[in-house]
Amino acid sequence: MNSELSLLLGLVLVHLLGDFVLQPGRWVQARYERKVRSPQLYLHALIHGLMILAVLAAATLSRSLTGTLGGALAAALAVAVSHALIDLGKVHLPPNRLRWFLLDQALHLVVLLGVWLAWLGSWQPLTVFWTWLVTPQVLGITAAYLIVTRPLSIVIALVIQRWSDEIDNPGTLIAAGARIGMAERVLVLSLVLLDQLTAIGFLLAAKSVLRFGELRGAQDRKLTEYVLMGTLLSVSTAVVLGLLMRLLVMGE
Repeated sequence: MNSELSLLLGLVLVHLLGDFVLQPGRWVQARYERKVRSPQLYLHALIHGLMILAVLAAATLSRSLTGTLGGALAAALAVAVSHALIDLGKVHLPPNRLRWFLLDQALHLVVLLGVWLAWLGSWQPLTVFWTWLVTPQVLGITAAYLIVTRPLSIVIALVIQRWSDEIDNPGTLIAAGARIGMAERVLVLSLVLLDQLTAIGFLLAAKSVLRFGELRGAQDRKLTEYVLMGTLLSVSTAVVLGLLMRLLVMGE
């Protein structure tokens, strides 16, 4: 299984190199300006195809996996054509939108996954992955990570709503606190699941240092208490949820 996984990682690696290292910004701009008439679009797809060909040819020559050079050439052609079509579709969408960037990358990865499965000639890796995915441990941990994002943000906002009205000007970006809280709870939950409780103390200390000068300068006791309450609620709920997951799901 190690050689099969290495092949998949190799395909993903060359995709990342082609999309984010070997593609100048002016190529992306040219695609948006000239669309289907952009030579950079086809040059970019060709680079991807050649790198995929190199990975599959290396796998064939090493004899670690079954395959032929003809199959490698066909797979490289499929990747190049699909990459050009996906990128061409993207340029007709609004630029600099996270949803379209994620969709673009997801489609490329689906193509690479298809090439990998076709090269292996077996659906067994997907069966193994699905069997692992539906285990109670994975489902429970996935649910925990979902809970600490938007659901807990709503709960915490409702809990401190009665005091938020007393803060005239918090001096923060709109919704920035909610985003910071989500990232904070994801990190805390990860540390609890990894049994790294000590690191949570360092996280709280670092956040306290960052906020100390700001709160001290504001000379606003209400704001200080409001921030402290939100932080403690955010961290404590993530810690409790993580401990429950370790006890009920992971059996620790």
